[in-house]
Parts: sequence; structure tokens; C-alpha cells
Amino acid sequence: MRHTQKLVLCVSLSLIVNVDVNDVWALPFTPKGGVGVRPQDPPPVYHTFTEFDFQSLNLALNQEYIELDLFHNGLARFSDAEFEAAGLNANDRFLIEYMADQEVGHAQLITNMLGPTSAKQCIYEYPFHNVRQFLDFCQKLTRFGESGVYGFLPHLNQRPVAQLLTQSITTEARQQFVFKQFEGAFPMALHFTTGLPQAWAWTMLSPYLKSCPKDNPRIIWQIFPALNITNNPSIIDTTTSGEIVSFESGTEVYYPSTSPTQGPFYLAALSTNRTSLSFPGREVHFRWDLPGKKTSYDLSYTTHSTAKGPPKWALWVSQLNVTYTPLHNINFASRTASTFQPGGIVFPPDDFPDSPVPGMKTYDNVAVNDTMFIALVDRKIHVTPFNLSLINTHVVAGPALYQAD
Repeated sequence: MRHTQKLVLCVSLSLIVNVDVNDVWALPFTPKGGVGVRPQDPPPVYHTFTEFDFQSLNLALNQEYIELDLFHNGLARFSDAEFEAAGLNANDRFLIEYMADQEVGHAQLITNMLGPTSAKQCIYEYPFHNVRQFLDFCQKLTRFGESGVYGFLPHLNQRPVAQLLTQSITTEARQQFVFKQFEGAFPMALHFTTGLPQAWAWTMLSPYLKSCPKDNPRIIWQIFPALNITNNPSIIDTTTSGEIVSFESGTEVYYPSTSPTQGPFYLAALSTNRTSLSFPGREVHFRWDLPGKKTSYDLSYTTHSTAKGPPKWALWVSQLNVTYTPLHNINFASRTASTFQPGGIVFPPDDFPDSPVPGMKTYDNVAVNDTMFIALVDRKIHVTPFNLSLINTHVVAGPALYQAD
């Protein structure tokens, strides 16, 4: 009898040990798995605890600050008549003002999560000379700002922080969409918006910060040497306006229009079905800087590269794709080279012979499209959207924005 009782006790203990604690607290209609979705899970904490999270939000806050200043700057610099000439009426100008108000909310959100040591606004310098250039610069700045946050969101230690940032960056995505409409472009020539490593976003943002408060926390992400695309397609470069867009030392450079009183070729519109600005096989020309150049606010940062060799490949980052194309006509004395724009689509038909939706087309979503990114690298390594930052050690110069459409 004692032996029997002991056996029953052992079986009972075994049953208790194998019970899934989540089953005890299971909520109705809630499947197993997930984080922070059950009563026994720790309550959310909307604060940074790791240096990685702090520095990611520190970068995001500086991005929000420049957008806040930029939107106000454009509205103050140009007259109502100048906006009207670009096709923007009083209602459109109010939308830009409201988007600036959104940036106040975004900056307050991140400041609350960072705490009392968070950064304050800086003094900025902008490259535009007229309304159309202002709109073009806005759509590019919001694009790399948006992509920069998408890149680090899944890597944050604090998921509650990522949740709030998601709710702010999706608003910024709408801003980028609006600015493309304002400059008469097709608003979203893509199916997916790419994510970028923090160092890529900081490399593109840093040249526009002129001076910052001395107690602002230092942004520790790497700044790569500048990459200049000397024949970059331009949404606003038309024969009627005579505007020219180029890049010098990593910053957008707009030259004053040769016919400043002439109206733009494409006015603001909900959507404009324009001919593509680029095409597969188009030759693209580069010029890059050497590392070691002083840059950003108060010239307190230095560009740096950990690549072990010279540039051999152009790395095209767009949508879900990373594509390498070989460099040609490399001149190391002048630091110039060229490549050819790749073709290809995101989902080739051969990969999906049976479409999940009858009549659905996947072949019209070209990989190189919209406002995207190019860097020069010393070697090819396999990376995906989740681990794109692994390419950082091979970046010789860049990234630079490429206006494919």
C-alpha cells in the first residue's frame, strides 16, 4: 500500500511540473505565445535601459527635431505667392504646419522615454533655394528618417518603447507620401519601405546639423565617408525650370533655377503618372570622400570606414532587396567610379508560379524604385532586411539617396 501511494505522488508531481504556466492564466481567444499579452507578464516600461536603446532613440530624437525646424523654415522663408506657383494653396500650407505640430508630439514622446538627459534642438543648415527644392528636400529627409527607425525597431531591448516609436514613425511615413505629392511625383512607387541601420541614417542626417547645445548627448553611431552620385535623377530637374541637383560631401546641393519665375513642370497633385526617372542599365556615376573628414555640428565628428579594401561594388538597398553591381571605370586618384542600375523585381514569377491571389501581378514591382539608397562596399556578403547592419564593416562610402522614381 505504501508503494502504491508513493507511485501516485510521483505521477502527481510529474503532472504539476509539466503544466504550462501560460495555460493557467490563459485569456479567452488568445493563442499560446506572444510577449506582454497576459496578466502575469511584467507591466510595460516605456524607458530605455540599454545603451543600444538610448542611442537609437537619441538619433531618432535628433531626426524629429530637424523635421520640426525644417517644416517651419520652409513656411517662413517662402511667400504665399511662391507656394501658389508650385501648386500649393493655403490648405496645403496648413498641412505642412500641422505636420510640424506632429513633430512636436514625436519629440515630446521620445524625450519622455529618454529622460532628463535627452537632446535639445540644434541649429540647422539647409540646401534649398525655392519651394520645389524645399519640398524635394523634405521628402528625402523624411524618407531616410522613416527608414532609419524601421531598421532598429526589431532590435530594441524594450518592446514597449518600440511600440510607441511605431505609432510615431507610421505618421512620418504619411508625411513623406504627402511631400512627394506636393512636388508632383508619383507618391509611392514601391510595395515595401526599406529599413536602414542607425549608422546609415546618421551619415545622411549629420551634415545638416550646424551647431548643437554642448550638453546634448553625443550620437555614437558611425558616420561613413560621403558618397556623391554625380548624375542622380531628380524629380524637380526639368527643362522648364533649369534646376540642378547634385551631392557634395554627402549633402544635397540645389542650385538656383536659371528661370526662377517660370512655373514647375509638374504641379502638386494627388498622383502624377510620370515616366520613370531611371531604368535598368542606366549608368550611374560616383565620387566619394576619404575617411577622416570633420563633419556635423561644430565639426565635432569624423567620418570613418572599417572596410579592408577599396570599393568594388555598389550596394543598392530598396524595398526587401539588397543588390550588388560591380564598379567600373574606377579611378582611385580622383575617387570616381561608375556602375549600371540593376534590373530585377521583388518577387520573380518563377518563385511564385501559383499566385496567392487570382490575377495578382508580382512582376511589376521592380526592386530599384522610388527614393532609395546606394553605398560603395569592398566585398559582397549576404544580408537580409533584419541584419543589414552587418554590411557596415564593409562600407567604403555612403549611403547616398538615389531618386529612382
